[in-house]
Amino acid sequence: MLKLGFIGAGTVGTALSVRLNNKGYQVIAVSSRSQTSARNLAQRVNGCHAFNNNQDVADAAELIFITTPDDAIASVASEIKWHRGQSVVHCSGALSTDILEPAKKLGAQVGAFHPLQTFASVKQAIENIPGSTFALEADEPLLNTLKDMATTLDGHWVELKARDKVVYHASAVIACNYLVTLVKLATDLWQSFAIPPHQATQALMPLLRGTLNNIDTVGIPQCLTGPIARGDTGTIKKHLDALQKVAPALLSTYQELGLQTIPIALAKGKINQHQAEELQAILKQPD
Repeated sequence: MLKLGFIGAGTVGTALSVRLNNKGYQVIAVSSRSQTSARNLAQRVNGCHAFNNNQDVADAAELIFITTPDDAIASVASEIKWHRGQSVVHCSGALSTDILEPAKKLGAQVGAFHPLQTFASVKQAIENIPGSTFALEADEPLLNTLKDMATTLDGHWVELKARDKVVYHASAVIACNYLVTLVKLATDLWQSFAIPPHQATQALMPLLRGTLNNIDTVGIPQCLTGPIARGDTGTIKKHLDALQKVAPALLSTYQELGLQTIPIALAKGKINQHQAEELQAILKQPD
């Protein structure tokens, strides 16, 4: 079994090291800008030692994960004396393996191993890893090692090229981060009828869970519901009028989201082209 090391002991590094250790991988070394974080990670993993510097981790391990913030990966890769026979892998979603070129020049294999998951806390991250998809970028034989690792973590994998990474990451941001933004916008509207954000969030959560379940089980476009899916122009007009009064700053966002939803409704087959054009005309009206 490969000896693994981690440079960076934040949420991603800690979650991966704990899960890999639980699956039988030897995680033997960790370093971090914060010695406290490194020691905390080491205490969670049997046989793991916290080192004071990154070179010690690179010298001890055969496969080293760089799980620092993205803007630190390049400096870490360039400061270490790598050697042939070891592998260096970062966990950034947006960066390609090009950023690990200093390690590659010294003979190390390089790769990327990005868990397509949201990590708000260490506990939650550890719980969320099973079932996740991992975006992989590497050459063989490292690529096969990373595929096996993703499968062992009870996950799935997709292989990406360097040119794919930024668009892939933008997709993740839209699906995850901007969902948070949409829920925030929705709960803000509830304050116009005197219901506070925490109560609004609680009220909307079953709807959100139901929507996610429908996406998973019914699939897009058939899972789409609501006024655009029905071609209900009257309701859309009422929404626009109401938003103009209580949340005019939100109007353009609502219109753009509506326009992006019309093709989904057409694909579902519940509205025809004429209805789609009527909806477009309403949603394209200036604020």
